[in-house]
Amino acid sequence: MNETVDVLIIGAGASGAAVAWSLAETKMRILCLEQGDWQKPSGYPSAGRDWEARLSEDFAISPNRRRLAADYPINDDDSPIKIANFNGVGGGTILYAGHYPRLHPSDFKVRSLDGIAEDWPIDYDTLEPFYALNDRMMGISSLLGDPAYPPKEAVMPPIPMGRTGQTLGKAMNRLGWHWWPSDAAIVTREYEGRAPCINLGQCGSGCAQGAKGSTDVTYWPEAIRARIELRSRCRVSRIETNEAGMATGAYYFDADGKEIFQPAEIVIMAGNGIGTPRILLNSASDRFPNGLANSSGLVGKNLMLHPYAQIRGHFDQPMDGHRGSPICTWSHEFYETDRSRGFVRGYCYQFSRGTGPVRAAINGMADGLIPWGEGHHAAFRRLFGHSAGMVSVCEDLPEETNRVTLDPDLKDADGIPAPKITYRLSDNSRKMLDHSVARGIEILKAAGAHDITTKAPLPYAGWHLMGTARMGADPERSVVNEWGRSHDVKNLFIVDGSVFVTSGGVNPTSTIQAVALYIADQIKSRLYELFD
Repeated sequence: MNETVDVLIIGAGASGAAVAWSLAETKMRILCLEQGDWQKPSGYPSAGRDWEARLSEDFAISPNRRRLAADYPINDDDSPIKIANFNGVGGGTILYAGHYPRLHPSDFKVRSLDGIAEDWPIDYDTLEPFYALNDRMMGISSLLGDPAYPPKEAVMPPIPMGRTGQTLGKAMNRLGWHWWPSDAAIVTREYEGRAPCINLGQCGSGCAQGAKGSTDVTYWPEAIRARIELRSRCRVSRIETNEAGMATGAYYFDADGKEIFQPAEIVIMAGNGIGTPRILLNSASDRFPNGLANSSGLVGKNLMLHPYAQIRGHFDQPMDGHRGSPICTWSHEFYETDRSRGFVRGYCYQFSRGTGPVRAAINGMADGLIPWGEGHHAAFRRLFGHSAGMVSVCEDLPEETNRVTLDPDLKDADGIPAPKITYRLSDNSRKMLDHSVARGIEILKAAGAHDITTKAPLPYAGWHLMGTARMGADPERSVVNEWGRSHDVKNLFIVDGSVFVTSGGVNPTSTIQAVALYIADQIKSRLYELFD
């Protein structure tokens, strides 16, 4: 049997890496188990000519399509939004685009401000120093002075806006609407041994340059130098407890399919908003018949996914095409609640550049803009390198009917039940999507675009997995307390997007990592409380 460790972390993605790095200074024996493996930059799609084909194969965002050894299947048939997930050292930061907003101060007080959902037990000011620390660790490029946020420091200059940012920025100016260069986890100069962005353009399939801030090149090298142990290709199945109701460690399957028990004094879940409730529910026992840490009945419930709308147009003049990072600027004009719009809360726009030649051809055919036969090549030339647009990231309000459960039939390669997703769009989300499409069309028309196409919601856009083990002071209405400790199991912590109380209308990675650093800081200052 493995020797007992002081801290066992399950998951080596955005939150697992941050909490491991932070706890390293305690000199405790810390082990992280990750079911995927390290990635080789030379193997990323952007390193070869077949990069677009591989986005539908071994680097597809859906594990159901990739079907790699590290993946587990997800039954998302009962959801209009399909789940995107990546297993490996770095987790979802391997495949994210590096778009890096923070939640707004209002996002932590939705009940107080709008009379809906619940307030977080912490606020923006509590997380602000951890946001700032995380910005430095990840290497964030930004421009000071964004009026959508309280003042915050800039680590390095922003990524270039390019023709796309300039064209859409001028349109926003004509409309009198907010826009700003995006905060991005992409270094624009030499930074902590990382080379700057060279505009490979394929941020969403791994950065061969190392310019994008994935945790395998930011937190993990520092953590490993501090003697944190990271074991890859270890698929955790369940957490064990003792007669006192304390976690004693976890069972996992190694690369050879052998089941092993890893004992630990403290267990930290960092498996994302689907992977974490999956393990907790699969850890049901006589002591915890409804799943571990689930006396509230909320483990797996209140799943939030951020419905996306996509609005794209085409321009007579050449745009950036697929050169440069996909993101460039953002707008928070419609972020805060304005009830005259017919819905509560709001959304942000991420303005984005064009696509590669294969995707341009496929989309052009699907949208009826490229005909078969005569005129085919001329139509393609008119579209390729001439497109730009945006996606809206719509706030998803928590609803207990949107949930993760264990599938009774579907299992992964080691026989562990797969997660089953049950999710419906609310009326509020549908109205928000419609509003974002209408305003997006206005923006593109003001920019001079033609042949505008829209999709809402985007079906394969379940990147943001939140809310399934939320934090709160009331054990009957939350799974963990205000510093991430399970109400039921005193030495069990959750640090990933599961603990989100509300989702905001922006990408969650920055906040996930700030929360993980905050919880790690609380653990360090409260070690004497853990076994009271």
